[in-house]
Amino acid sequence: MQQQFKNGVSIIGSGSAKLTTALSNEDLSKIVETSDEWIATRTGIRQRHIASSQNSLSSLATEAALNAIGMANLTPMDIDLIILATSTPDDLFGSASQVQAEMGASRAVAFDLTAACSGFVFALVTAAQYVRTGVYRHVVVIGADLLSRWTDWGDRRTCVLFGDGAGAVVVQANERDRLLGFELCSDGSLNHCLNLAYHSESNPLMGDISVQTGHFAPISMNGREVYRFAVSKVPEVIEKALFHAGLSTSDIGWLLLHQANQRILDAVAQRLSVPSDRVISNMARHGNTSAASIPIALDEAVRDQRIQPGDIIASSGFGAGLTWGAAIFEWG
Repeated sequence: MQQQFKNGVSIIGSGSAKLTTALSNEDLSKIVETSDEWIATRTGIRQRHIASSQNSLSSLATEAALNAIGMANLTPMDIDLIILATSTPDDLFGSASQVQAEMGASRAVAFDLTAACSGFVFALVTAAQYVRTGVYRHVVVIGADLLSRWTDWGDRRTCVLFGDGAGAVVVQANERDRLLGFELCSDGSLNHCLNLAYHSESNPLMGDISVQTGHFAPISMNGREVYRFAVSKVPEVIEKALFHAGLSTSDIGWLLLHQANQRILDAVAQRLSVPSDRVISNMARHGNTSAASIPIALDEAVRDQRIQPGDIIASSGFGAGLTWGAAIFEWG
């Protein structure tokens, strides 16, 4: 039996930030031993955007949020809650409150949520619970990451993949619930496959007391294991979310996955029997932007009118943690 909630959930606006600096595969070939053909055939990526010294995580997240609020015909003062999904905050204590201030959303409470490339899906589901229980009416969910900060630009296995970006949606209380089903998963035993780990050193403080100081190392990834994980777990988690929604794969209007690798998108679509023209892909232009990838791709597809009100979207994020999840929702 389907659960009954005080409110339903609808997604009524999307937005993204515009970055002007693009780093092409040809540009990368001047930095590391690689080529456009090598990168494109293995990943589907042709370029990625890099934040400039004038960009901060907070400024890009704010831009995306304001664009989403504008599409929803709301003002920042209408927003009750801001959830910022990011793994690369400007402040290790969190950047959501900075975004709240920059937006001028003084009524809103704000917090960060960290689940790497799954972050947007996790944040969307979290936002829905606040709305469904009647606590908040308007929530902005932002996915934003500046992975260029934590990329080893001498490691061609990883530097060819990642880019910077920010995207957002507005979630609103509605009589009819348009978040139709979801499923979230974690497996920390696979953390070593993809991480951005803290490396510490012990420094004597006084007597027998020492403190641990250090730094975060660049992104480390076992690409082969992450690929195997994704093509196995993503179709499974989407099918579970569809089951919760009372739907089947034939009901999918659009498949919207984290933009990690075109081969992953193709393999998942094939397993779910989703035609290639119903798979949203923008990684050729943006690369892997972690928590930002799904909302950026969603915003582009909404603004160019591919996605129409009433379309059923099967979305899935997957990555570091390892974490993965899926949300089935109806747009508009």
